[in-house]
Amino acid sequence: MAGLNGSASWQIQPLDFNSSNLAGSFWDYRFNYLKSVNDPLRYQILWSSAGITEGEEPSSNNFSGGNGDLVNVIFKVETSVGDGYWEELGSIKKSRDIANKRYNNGSQPDGHRFTVDISQLVSNELSYSLCPINKGTWQSNYYGGMNGGLTMQDNVLSGTGAMGTPISSYNVSRNGTFRRLRVTPQYEIINSDGDIVSAGSGVESNNITVINSVNQFEKDSLYYNTINGTTGSYLMTDEPSSSIRNSFKFLSRCNNTSTSSTIPFKKPIRVDEEAEFLQFFMFEGDSDNIGGTGNNSVGSIGLKIETFLANGSAENTFYVREFEDNATLAGSTHWAAAQQLMFIQNISPSFINGSNVLLKTTPTAGTFPYWNTYSGSKITASTSHYRVSVSKFALNNFAERRCSEYRHYNIDREDEKIPYDFVRFHWLNSVGGIDSYTAKRDVVEGLTISRDVIERKSGDRTWYQDDENQGSNITNTSLYHSDTMRGGDIYKGGREVSSINAERVKSVYTEPLNKSVSKWLEEMMLSPNVWIEMDTEATQMGKKRNPYLRPSDKEYIPVIITNSDIETVNQEAGLVKFNIEYTLAHKVQTQRN
Repeated sequence: MAGLNGSASWQIQPLDFNSSNLAGSFWDYRFNYLKSVNDPLRYQILWSSAGITEGEEPSSNNFSGGNGDLVNVIFKVETSVGDGYWEELGSIKKSRDIANKRYNNGSQPDGHRFTVDISQLVSNELSYSLCPINKGTWQSNYYGGMNGGLTMQDNVLSGTGAMGTPISSYNVSRNGTFRRLRVTPQYEIINSDGDIVSAGSGVESNNITVINSVNQFEKDSLYYNTINGTTGSYLMTDEPSSSIRNSFKFLSRCNNTSTSSTIPFKKPIRVDEEAEFLQFFMFEGDSDNIGGTGNNSVGSIGLKIETFLANGSAENTFYVREFEDNATLAGSTHWAAAQQLMFIQNISPSFINGSNVLLKTTPTAGTFPYWNTYSGSKITASTSHYRVSVSKFALNNFAERRCSEYRHYNIDREDEKIPYDFVRFHWLNSVGGIDSYTAKRDVVEGLTISRDVIERKSGDRTWYQDDENQGSNITNTSLYHSDTMRGGDIYKGGREVSSINAERVKSVYTEPLNKSVSKWLEEMMLSPNVWIEMDTEATQMGKKRNPYLRPSDKEYIPVIITNSDIETVNQEAGLVKFNIEYTLAHKVQTQRN
């Protein structure tokens, strides 16, 4: 196979280090393994060959010894969710970039550069993944929960026999919230005959993970590297032993967070709510020197829940750890160092109090994941609020290390309004996770209806089939083949409705909100995916048929927020209230004429 004159190497890619060509080109070397798929994902190959500048054409005269000048770079784009299967999304063929010139003398740099942005190609692979209501975590990190995107065909069965086995390996979509990404350059050169021929492949790019987040230009440091910054990171790494890494952030912009014991805004949550989730991305499952003996291995990881009384004194402490069942293990004994996976955990009061897998404060050695059953009090009638954080436990001595921020929740004990239930919203938030909020004020419901009308020929009103000769007792009913009377069909004709289009429209008000809460809640208005919880005969059927996959009578029902504008700040009034107007995404079904 032909080869290249000179050499080709990566010049720009989303993730790079200070030892590469990227060093010095961008702030902090773009050293961040977690990227937004809605930001530019630029990849650039630099081809260097002695004497050739950006403005010079590749030439067939330079072909020698099987090597030639580089003409095209084909960027092969592949994604995976970590299940060992890389899927090729596509390939982008790129000729060299437009030539640069120095501003002061017009000279041109050496070599040719080939640059592409693959973000639009990859963004189609990301949507969302919901964890079923009242379930601790989704079934698999690789295949997610209730995935968005295309509906998979469902006509393939495994096994033998007429019915097969009630599971298929061919109709399951992989996790919609994140993708691992790699790009491999393939080269085309010009040979002595002037033909464009393949010259093999280069070194694949550094692997990154992309999530369905959006970064705002005017405020977000997430656009840059925040792994070692003071603002925190959305990527969990191997926290150093010298200090508690409490700056790791869950995938939510709700301001019920802190990195210390100071209690900020506490997100209201009702004791009967079954779906309050914390979603997070874990890059590494170990923890630097966590055991104090140079052993980085982590035996268990759980979300630590601490409840408090109204006076602020501590009440109960326990852990939830369903998400741990989806971890990548090292020899089936402890967490593997490399994870690069999205995790999710239900921390709602109803789930906590109804769960049998809450955990003892200190795990004990045994079969992974080393936990004992917790049998103490959980969220009680006296609980005022609780906080949640991530704890890692050393494999060798079970030393505990907190390695995340705190999330704070206030128990809302307001009674349900009768007959109007509160409205529980869930939505895909701006950092690629799922947020939730319960609106409780002034529920309104109605229908928006439009009709398609046509005009048909009217019936004959002149002639009626005569029945007078039958007398008062009609005995020969065989004369009538149907209930249509000749000439008497005035029940139809004229203008008729051919079809009805109907949408169920609703609205609800929030509580009065301060500025920070309203700025967080505005994300619901900007999200492409919003759901409400509904308890209906149809959703109850789901629990009845499969209580493992649908452990609640409620299910997510998609809605479309129809507000055209909202007020998030009102300096004169101080607090603001949102009127959330929405319509069910599934239209009201009507008959056609």
